[in-house]
Amino acid sequence: MAERGDVIIGDGNIKFGMEYRDLLSDQGLCIHALGDVDGEEVELLRFDCFDHAPHYHYGPAKRNERLMLDQTTEGNPLDWTISQLRNQLPEMVRRAGYEELADSIDTDALASTLDETEAKAREMSQEGRRIVIHNRGDVIVEAGPVRFGIEYRHLGGDEGIAIHVMGDVGGEERELLTFDCFQKAPHYHYGPRAKNQRLYLDKTAVSDPLTWALDLFRGGKLAPMLDRAGYRDHAAGLNPAVVAQSVARVAEVATKMEAENNS
Repeated sequence: MAERGDVIIGDGNIKFGMEYRDLLSDQGLCIHALGDVDGEEVELLRFDCFDHAPHYHYGPAKRNERLMLDQTTEGNPLDWTISQLRNQLPEMVRRAGYEELADSIDTDALASTLDETEAKAREMSQEGRRIVIHNRGDVIVEAGPVRFGIEYRHLGGDEGIAIHVMGDVGGEERELLTFDCFQKAPHYHYGPRAKNQRLYLDKTAVSDPLTWALDLFRGGKLAPMLDRAGYRDHAAGLNPAVVAQSVARVAEVATKMEAENNS
């Protein structure tokens, strides 16, 4: 059976299915264009409107030709997808390998279905976003435009030092980056309160997640990571001398916490 999504809109030979996907390292709305081919529902096109690697598929169940979407030239992936569905659907279905179905598509008759699809897509895109809200830490170390919060976390069957990089956004403190230096599944977050891109460390390659995180700070990676998370002003305002002094204090506190919780 074709992938079709959690919400289905339309009742003709063309329908649209949607679901919100969280892949940890990426997330966003997925829109399936579904069609009736020889009495069977088939996924004709799929648009993965992700934050970081948006892409789309021609004929996922047939040729599965996958193309990446360049957000620099095309803008918001969901806006682009809705535009293609309204203006290029027959052509795209034809390229996917479904000639007869493409010839039968009446774009005028689909207008109201597409209106409903767009409204629901925008709603799901906002409501489906996954973010995480952590504690700010037990010990706070100031570092100019950012501050570090350090704590020892117990999470389910895992535990370890967590370092929160925080800054003020719109007059309120916000978590910008997080490093969960856990024993079993160490990982870190870009923008946990925004796009929340979560990446896991390979423990074979990184045997000591806390040292790895501290070495990033010492090696000047804090600014580019803040920039990638979407906090360019905070990155630009960092003073290397202040950061170095603060990181030394973070290392002292974190190392002591880790030892106290594993003695």
